[in-house]
Amino acid sequence: MAGVGWLCGSRGGSAGLWHWNQTWYTGNPHFTQCFQSTVIAWIPCAYLWICFPFYYLYLEHHSRGYIRMSHLFKTKMVLGFILILLCFSNLFYTFWEISQGILRAPVFFISPAIVGITMIPAVFLTQFERLKGVQSSGILMIYWLLSFLAAAVTLSSKIQQALAGGFPEDPFRHVTSYIYFILLLVEVVLFFFTDWPPFFSKVVKDSNPCPELGASFVSKITFWWFSGLVWKGYWQPLEADDLWSLMKENSSEEIVSQFEREWNKYCNRTKQNTESIKYKKDQQSRTGLAKTEEVQVLLQPEQSQSEPLLKAFWSMFGTYFLLGTLSLIICDVFLFSVPKILSLFLEFIADQEAPSWKGYFYAMLLFLLACLQTLFEQRYMYVCLILGMRLKTAVTGLVYRKILVMSNAARREATVGEIINLVCVDVQRLMDLIIYFNGTWLAPIRIIICFVFLWQLLGPSALTAIAVFLILLPLNFVITKKRSHSQEDQMNHKDNRARLTNAILSDIKIIKLYAWEKGFMEKVLGIRKQELQALKNSQILFSLSLSSFHSSTFLISFVMFAVYTLVNEQHVLDAQKAFVSLTLINILNTAHSFLPFSINAAIQAKVSLNRLAAFLSLEELDPNNMSRATLDHLQDRITVRNGTFTWCRGISPCLKRINLTVPQGCLFAVVGQVGAGKSSLLSALLGELQKLDGYAAIKGTVAYVPQQDWIQNASVEENIVFGEEMDESWYNRVIDACALQPDLKSFPAGSKSEIGEKGRNISGGQKQRVSLARAVYKKAAVYLLDDPLSAVDAQVGQHIFEHIIGPNGLLKGTTRVLVTHAINILPQVDNIVLMVDGEISEMGSYQELLQRNGAFADFLRSANNAEGKEDCDLQAAGSTKDIITSRNTVPQGKLCRSGRSSILRDDAKAINQVCPTATAQKDSGRLTEGEKVQTSKINISIYLDYLRATGPLICLYIVLLFMCQQAASFCRGYWLSLWADDPVHNRTQQHTELRVGVFAVLGVLQAIGKFGSTAAVLLGGVIASHKLFRQLLENVARSPMMFFEQTPIGNLLNRFSKETDAIDTIIPDKLKSLLGFLFSLLEIYIAVIVATPVAVVAIVPLTVLYAVFQNFYVATSCQVRRLEAASRSPIYSHISETFQGSSVIRAYKEQQKFILQNDSKVDENQRTCFPGVVADRWLATNLEFLGNGIVLFAALFAVISKTHLSPGIVGFSISYALQITGVLNWMVRSWTEIETNIVSVEKVNEYSKTPKEAPWILGSNSASQAWPTEGAIEFRNFGLQYRPNLEFALKNINIKINGQEKIGIAGRTGAGKSTFAMGLLRLVEAAEGEILIDGVNIAQIGLHDLRTKITLVPQDPVLFAGSLRMNLDPLNKYSDEVIWRVLELTQLRNFVLDLPDQLNHECTERGENLSVGQKQLMCLARALLRKAQILVLDEATAAVDLETDLQIQSTIRTQFKEWTVLTIAHRINTILDYDRILVLENGHVAEFDTPEKLIAQKGLFYRLAEESELVCYPRYHSTSTV
Repeated sequence: MAGVGWLCGSRGGSAGLWHWNQTWYTGNPHFTQCFQSTVIAWIPCAYLWICFPFYYLYLEHHSRGYIRMSHLFKTKMVLGFILILLCFSNLFYTFWEISQGILRAPVFFISPAIVGITMIPAVFLTQFERLKGVQSSGILMIYWLLSFLAAAVTLSSKIQQALAGGFPEDPFRHVTSYIYFILLLVEVVLFFFTDWPPFFSKVVKDSNPCPELGASFVSKITFWWFSGLVWKGYWQPLEADDLWSLMKENSSEEIVSQFEREWNKYCNRTKQNTESIKYKKDQQSRTGLAKTEEVQVLLQPEQSQSEPLLKAFWSMFGTYFLLGTLSLIICDVFLFSVPKILSLFLEFIADQEAPSWKGYFYAMLLFLLACLQTLFEQRYMYVCLILGMRLKTAVTGLVYRKILVMSNAARREATVGEIINLVCVDVQRLMDLIIYFNGTWLAPIRIIICFVFLWQLLGPSALTAIAVFLILLPLNFVITKKRSHSQEDQMNHKDNRARLTNAILSDIKIIKLYAWEKGFMEKVLGIRKQELQALKNSQILFSLSLSSFHSSTFLISFVMFAVYTLVNEQHVLDAQKAFVSLTLINILNTAHSFLPFSINAAIQAKVSLNRLAAFLSLEELDPNNMSRATLDHLQDRITVRNGTFTWCRGISPCLKRINLTVPQGCLFAVVGQVGAGKSSLLSALLGELQKLDGYAAIKGTVAYVPQQDWIQNASVEENIVFGEEMDESWYNRVIDACALQPDLKSFPAGSKSEIGEKGRNISGGQKQRVSLARAVYKKAAVYLLDDPLSAVDAQVGQHIFEHIIGPNGLLKGTTRVLVTHAINILPQVDNIVLMVDGEISEMGSYQELLQRNGAFADFLRSANNAEGKEDCDLQAAGSTKDIITSRNTVPQGKLCRSGRSSILRDDAKAINQVCPTATAQKDSGRLTEGEKVQTSKINISIYLDYLRATGPLICLYIVLLFMCQQAASFCRGYWLSLWADDPVHNRTQQHTELRVGVFAVLGVLQAIGKFGSTAAVLLGGVIASHKLFRQLLENVARSPMMFFEQTPIGNLLNRFSKETDAIDTIIPDKLKSLLGFLFSLLEIYIAVIVATPVAVVAIVPLTVLYAVFQNFYVATSCQVRRLEAASRSPIYSHISETFQGSSVIRAYKEQQKFILQNDSKVDENQRTCFPGVVADRWLATNLEFLGNGIVLFAALFAVISKTHLSPGIVGFSISYALQITGVLNWMVRSWTEIETNIVSVEKVNEYSKTPKEAPWILGSNSASQAWPTEGAIEFRNFGLQYRPNLEFALKNINIKINGQEKIGIAGRTGAGKSTFAMGLLRLVEAAEGEILIDGVNIAQIGLHDLRTKITLVPQDPVLFAGSLRMNLDPLNKYSDEVIWRVLELTQLRNFVLDLPDQLNHECTERGENLSVGQKQLMCLARALLRKAQILVLDEATAAVDLETDLQIQSTIRTQFKEWTVLTIAHRINTILDYDRILVLENGHVAEFDTPEKLIAQKGLFYRLAEESELVCYPRYHSTSTV
């Protein structure tokens, strides 16, 4: 201090720079004049000069446009210049004094000069900020605030001097001090306001910009800019439009492109390094040398995959993360300052002679430090959560882009569910790591600092705390490890349950048709039982872990205090040692608990990082698989030379030695048997297959119609236009050519009508025509059509061929490659390719191939023989050649394929049937019901539903246990305060053993109560989960098919996954937290009031404020979270839709459009996510300020009541009050989490109120095992309608079908054929009349009794993910021998025998590793196993070739000769030899008789047969032929 005496000179006084008696040991403290003029005055200057270069560089690189000069800016600048003049006026005044002979110390020159010079860059920064678009400056705000505080100290000293000695000797400096202080005050106030938005900023144009951009610095650090939305959300329900636009720096446009560049950069580097290492390894292996490091790198592909991803993350987000880490470090400095100040405060309480101002000073310091800790901690959390949002955006965008370039080999490695897990679960783990990562290194540092402080307080006794800590640490690790195993088991069971549930919901139709609901429910509940057992084990371990953690405070304090007091009688446990130690132990325990969470988060994030990197590193489609030629001189649109292709590397080629040229304008047909490679050829032309050899090129734009139609969940118009510009004239021509006009007229909103997920609300024919219309609308140069006529009847097929595909169709002049089974159109194509076993067997025009009489002629011969044997006996004299030749004379456009329809809806009225009130609604085209966003407050009945599911007795038991454990906790703290106040005699305390013993008993009781209360809540949650899940499963399984058509599968999966998970874990955990914090809050209030009863005056209004904040926050936060949840589902649906249709998207070159759609959905989700992030910070900041206020008032009242308060009771009060910030914060968060997640209970119970189908089994009227014996079916005045307010789909059906009779069902699209089957199986109940089977009214028996007696083979082949055996026999009822026999009957035996695992061969999701024909045969085999008396075939052979169809029909005749067979015709020739034909038209019976009579009548059936070219045969036409 003396070293700087020369600076202040003699006027520094005897006090010099610092004087303890003047500043500290006095009742009227003040700083010395020298200290005020130097240290205090220079602190703001040092701050600004340190920040200036960094802030300048930041502004230089972050411009948001300039701000026009406002009155606010001008006032700031004027005040700044005046302040500079004031500083220099003091300097000039000093020079004047010297000129007058008055000597001044150097400080009079130096201090004004430093302060004045420092203000110049402050004014400069004000101008520079305006030019860079900064509306409010934090750096300058802090500078002016520090300057103001420095001026306030100086001014207060001058006022004290003036009061003590009259008018000052130095009036000039005295007056300028007042002016200086007032101007600084005004300047500080001005910096609380914000300037105008930047002139060229997007914010000006944005109708709803984020208020953070225009908020003041104070508003930003306290998050008060969020209050407007909180206020709005409290008074009215929030909608998506109420939320602010997403800031540019958080948008996909800004983040994903940059992240993709970083990922590609580091990937390329890694690839180059790997290739270099491989090269060196090869070189060294030749000489017998190899470096260990290189071998290790080559043996660790996971590390090499995740390393570039980690580097890309760091490159993108590292700097921002380090800024957040700096905030956390500063927060920890304040955190450890609090125990030191508490120690000084308790020392003040114990010292009755200490001046009161010290108490007030310590109280204010405690408050200030706690507030600063709050601000820095909340800034850290905000930074971490914003980083998490950006990371989620980056990963979701990169994963989505990867989906669009995945090869077929990669698609086999990843299912839709796994990809969604990546962007849902794995991203969340990475987001958690951002918050917890610093705990991995900061927590050990915190623990070490705590032990150092404890050593200072208690000496070597603190080592016992280390011993206890080291014992507890491995115990917690063991518990955590065991719990992680239980959680892994639970997750595995959960995955299995989710997979099975997904399969059930996706294919609920087939499950209902086969009456498998009970069997599948038992499977699900069996898995669920294992899942809940694992959850129960996990929850018990969790309770033990929590009890151990909460008891650690007691155990460490007990051991330390016991050793400290019992080892040496002269060791006195006073309030300072006891309660400061407790505060440190609380910090220690927080770090102790944070460490395993951090380690666990790091481990989980590492696994997720590897998973994510592995996915992003999957093989991509090679752009060289198919060259896109652009040269005009090339005449051929498609050229393949010696091409060999495979679905993925490592397996045998699926196409070999392909040599193909398709010229401009050619209609090119591809034919062959099932599995010959027809669809693979189209995939190769699209570049979807891996090219192993040869050359392949395609010239011009491409349009593609896949065999399995891909339909978006969008309007009909959006599906057809598919991102192209709307051309009304061309659109209408396409609609007419695709025969969609009648369908659109029946739809509630025409072209605007919504198509459900996967086209679930339209028929197969409609889906195929929409898919074809999409291709035609494209106006492409090349069309690749994969059997587009298979799903339409003969008349529609003829129309499509004539108006679209054929020589005079809309596509004439374009290149068309058509895969088809319709041999009758072959004479009209330009060229034909016959595929056999993946090779081109023959190629040429129709006539050329016939003349060769080779493989193609054999193919036609087998096909025609199949038709001939099926339809009639051909004339014996006619040779095969004659037959083939006769086919060449078929009238143009006639087809041999009949229509097919869905078992659920075969008519064009499908959408209307499931939208009964659509026409009355504004949004009449909408079919599916999206997730409902709850806007009102939660009804109390929902909580009661959950508590009832838990059990009233358990609830009462839980409350009693919480009360007991909290009472034990309070008594333990109060007992410690009494112990600390024990009088000291001869440097010892009396009754130490008693104090230690009672303290131990109370701690053990609290630990037992904590374990019991926690376990009771969590196990009660398991009980509630079991009941609610079972109810949900039963309610969904009992719902009719109409329910599944109207409810998106995403909603149902959400109930069985996210909502169930919330009920399983989140609600019990948050309920446990809420009750724990509620009773802790009551304990703190009681502790403070016991110590200082007058504190009630402060506690009551602060509690009211707390309630206000809680109500405002809960109302807004819950709504924001619901909006966020509602905006999350479309992302996953879009990912799923894109994954399934990626080949179509690539074919149309629409990747960029879908990427923009995905980015838009992600941004919309982040737009709703951001307010939730800020809401949590707004709440935490405000509640912690309230908690800090309670600490302040507890301390102030302790100072006021110092004379009659003991240090022990004050320590008890203050140490408890210090915990209140966390308690208040977490209590509201727990309550909010419960409010948000209790909606899951409502959603799960929601389906208990939806309509249910009839009982599965009726005890009194259940059918006997032998029923039906004959299989006779009678319809009596039967009518069916989908809804009461809709027209009848079937009406006045009066027919009788004899037992064992074979009935064919025919009719045009929309006639009601499949509705007929629905009525028979009671998928839709009769509106009038009845159906009798063997004299029994089917409406009077259970649904399962009915459906187990009828076997149906539906149109759409449905396979589950699992083994072939599971698909054939899901309930495991039949032996392998029976299954092999059925496979032989369906021509699948050889195929299955050739598979490596045979019956155990795993089918992928939706059976994608089998052809459509093979899947159809699998479904037929599944039906054959049941051996029911009645068989219904709904186009069971639609996807197989004619020869296979013939074999199947033969099997049906031989194996089902004693059954009643109803066949919905997809090929009229398949039912010509049936006993009778039922012809339906517009929902009523048009004709019902033998085929011969119907042909002779020349009615509707005759016309259908004529369209299918079947009336030329002499069996039906004795006089003429066509």
